[in-house]
Amino acid sequence: MRQLAQAVDMSVAAIYHHFPDKNALYLEAVRYAFSDKEQVFAQVWESGCPAEEKLARFVRSLIDVMLKDPDFHRLMQREILEADPERMQLLAQGVFNRQFCLLMQLSAELAPEQDTHLVATSVIGLAKYYIEYQPLFKNFPGWKPEYETPEVAAAHITELLLYGLRAKAK
Repeated sequence: MRQLAQAVDMSVAAIYHHFPDKNALYLEAVRYAFSDKEQVFAQVWESGCPAEEKLARFVRSLIDVMLKDPDFHRLMQREILEADPERMQLLAQGVFNRQFCLLMQLSAELAPEQDTHLVATSVIGLAKYYIEYQPLFKNFPGWKPEYETPEVAAAHITELLLYGLRAKAK
């Protein structure tokens, strides 16, 4: 906290006046970094479109958010790799809980017989995987330049999920 106070030319007491501890400061910083992204997702959730289209829009938005803000994406990667239990709890409950719950609701609407938690984590995982491994996949046989576009990736992920969800229901 002293280093931060010095960097922003404030007293340590002034920082502690606004943030009782490092975790509160950290949580607020991540919330702030996520706030503009949350607006993108709000447009998806508030749209009156059918559930399948909402899924497609969410996947596309998630990919766009990760591509447009690589610093935020790297911050989240680092946090997940470190997996500090206290910070994971803070992130899950203090920053991403609303989005995850809305995704679980959408999952329940699309496939009520499925475990909504697993479906929601799969949606996020597939989009995240696409972003993280794209530089490697470009070097595999069969790669096409259009695979690099968010539209193509989002459409593929959505189709894969919907097909898998329907197949399991049958």
